[in-house]
Amino acid sequence: MGIHIKSADDINEVDVIIAGGGTAGCVVAARLAEADPKLSILVIEGGRDNYNDPLVVNPASFLSLLQPSNKAAIFYQGNKAPQLAGRAPIVPLGGILGGGSSINFMIYARAQRPDFDSWKTPGWSTDEVLPYLKKLETYHGASDKAVHGYEGPVHVTNGGYRGKESEADFMTAAKSLGMREIQDLQDLDSNNGISSWLRTVSEEGKRQDSAHMYLHPKLKDSNKYPNLHVVVEAQVVRVLFNDDKKAVGVEYRANPAFQATVALTAAPARTVRARKMVVLSCGACGTPSVLERSGVGAAAVLERAGVPLVMEVPGVGHDYQDHHLLLYPYRTGCRPDETIDAMLGGRADDFETMPEKKDKTLGWNTIDFGSKIRPSEFETAALGPDFQKAWDRDFKNAPSRPLMLMATIMCFLGDPSTVPVGQYVTVGTYTAYPYSRGHLHITGPKLEDPIDFDVGFFTDAHDIDLKKQMWAYKKQREIMRRTKMYRGELAAGHPKFPAGSKAACVETEEAPATDVKNIEYAAEDDTAIEQHLRENVNTTWHSLGTCKMAPWESNGVVDQYLSVYGVEGLKLADLSIVPENVGANTNNTALMIGEKAAAILIRELGLVGTAA
Repeated sequence: MGIHIKSADDINEVDVIIAGGGTAGCVVAARLAEADPKLSILVIEGGRDNYNDPLVVNPASFLSLLQPSNKAAIFYQGNKAPQLAGRAPIVPLGGILGGGSSINFMIYARAQRPDFDSWKTPGWSTDEVLPYLKKLETYHGASDKAVHGYEGPVHVTNGGYRGKESEADFMTAAKSLGMREIQDLQDLDSNNGISSWLRTVSEEGKRQDSAHMYLHPKLKDSNKYPNLHVVVEAQVVRVLFNDDKKAVGVEYRANPAFQATVALTAAPARTVRARKMVVLSCGACGTPSVLERSGVGAAAVLERAGVPLVMEVPGVGHDYQDHHLLLYPYRTGCRPDETIDAMLGGRADDFETMPEKKDKTLGWNTIDFGSKIRPSEFETAALGPDFQKAWDRDFKNAPSRPLMLMATIMCFLGDPSTVPVGQYVTVGTYTAYPYSRGHLHITGPKLEDPIDFDVGFFTDAHDIDLKKQMWAYKKQREIMRRTKMYRGELAAGHPKFPAGSKAACVETEEAPATDVKNIEYAAEDDTAIEQHLRENVNTTWHSLGTCKMAPWESNGVVDQYLSVYGVEGLKLADLSIVPENVGANTNNTALMIGEKAAAILIRELGLVGTAA
């Protein structure tokens, strides 16, 4: 296999360097190798190799990958934010080969038709990207075959296991409130409904990350692809430019996080040259930092950081976006085999012994139910005139745009030692199209220098994003109270309602609630909900938009061909290029960007028709 650890001492020059082995980067590398096995390609990834890592390939262990001790994620710390109760939010991104696709929740969710069209970029409309959405997948669900793919690397299935009882329970409760079941919420048009969500997990129960599905098969076939190389545990410091502002290589170093006994200063920088092209694919938080350390960005930012200016591109790091997530835990009457709480709490077989026993729950991501939802006219009006104005402008006449997304996770999504032993469900609500924006910039030329990271959550005018989440809290709670599994709220994960409130949490139910009526919320209750939202809103791990594809004068960083403005030989290929958010989990969009980027590069490099 063409895997090198920390550095590739014998590789000084290649045709194409791909800086970042994340979701899109692995796709680009594999597709370029397919187009021409003679093309020399070097992928440089800051994290470790993920090949056959049991915590990666077995879906039920996905929460283990978000533990700092695992080193599978990079944790970016945001600035303290007064609108977030003074918190400094943490945003994890993939820090392992395969990037986010190796550590995510494996939810198969596609953007809506208006989303790609809103990018207003030639070549990137929904009709133009649909071939790449189909190319990446082998779809096992029931749907209109015209909108799905059936020969791609990534299998989309029910996975190895589903919690059918709890899924049906939640479905029935949602329907009782007038929500409609939709067979395929991922057909680009369907909306405002509930669905049994498929996942990027094979029918055998294995994660379908981009490294395993695209890159590793090529690396294992070294006779056919001898010129494809990957360096892991190596951090890209900056892109190198010649006097004509052409990208000619990169500087990188061994990642000290994987060298516990070696000081940072003992990790010498290396350079590798690129004869044809450099592709940055370090993610929405990593790519702008590499660009700024390379001298590409806003002049004022670079001057403060002490980095010589190569090209003024003010949009770098400018428009950080994320879906805003709230998680609400509930006690349930589920059997122990209907959640993974016993596994997480150490009361059942662990992830290492489960394969030996062929335990099917190892192939379960615990997320069976999902939805894309919109409020009724009555609910919209109840959120106030400012919300109504925003709704009328951006949603009322766009029926395929969801306001929120909602899903269930069959466990307590947190530290199991902080809650009583039991079986839990966590309901997640996340904002489809937040108005809030943030930024991410370097403060110095070194990798160790802190970043200036404002996540921007709840900074929009008139608190529209907060009101979306207030509506979603009340909606998900009413659904959960009508389920058979419901045994009350876990109060620590809900608003602190005032004494005597009709909205107070219930924690002692020993049987399903009966004759359920909608909760009445007083003004004081809404104040408690708002405070809870500010104290707990968090990332959905869906960072994007920091190097957006738009005109330079509109804070764009790349054009429709993913070329960075003002320089040559430098492309971007990751979620940083997304100009407007998508009403879905973002992994599918990242995979599509990889496929589309590869097609662009293949044409520009003149590789069409050269594949063996």
